[in-house]
Amino acid sequence: MGDKLFQILLVLLPSVVVFLTAFYLIRQFLGGRTAEANNLHLADIKKEDHKQLLPVRLQAYERLTLFLERIKPGPLVLRVHKSNMTSRMLQSELTATVREEFDHNITQQIFVSDRAWSKVRQAKEETIRIINIAYQQCGDDTSGTVLSQLIFETISKLSHTPSDEAQLVIREEVRRLF
Repeated sequence: MGDKLFQILLVLLPSVVVFLTAFYLIRQFLGGRTAEANNLHLADIKKEDHKQLLPVRLQAYERLTLFLERIKPGPLVLRVHKSNMTSRMLQSELTATVREEFDHNITQQIFVSDRAWSKVRQAKEETIRIINIAYQQCGDDTSGTVLSQLIFETISKLSHTPSDEAQLVIREEVRRLF
């Protein structure tokens, strides 16, 4: 009987030593804090993370606002149109510019809400749609000036540009940050 008890202790002793060592190390790692102290520590870490992330998020909202301004059809046409362009050349250049601007800012989506990013994507698509609708009305053989006029006429019929709605959502979110 004593032999069996010795064998059981011999088997259990290493397990007990490993358990006590792990318990000691975990306790040392946590600094012997209580659950309440750990929660306060985690809250401090989150607060510090928020301080670090806030400037990055603001920069993302700033860049997306700039993007939305740059793809507004009126300023976009004025910036891209050259006097000798055909409507096909202008349409191609306008849509390429919108897509390049979007691609340049695509990483900003990780810093903004899904709603804001969805509105930014929607503004890009609707701006391209406005350009294409105006292009379909004038065709390939016309000058870029005719396409420009049709784009201006199309946006004058709208109560707001696609970018305006996305900018409202961005402004709302930035206000909520403060």
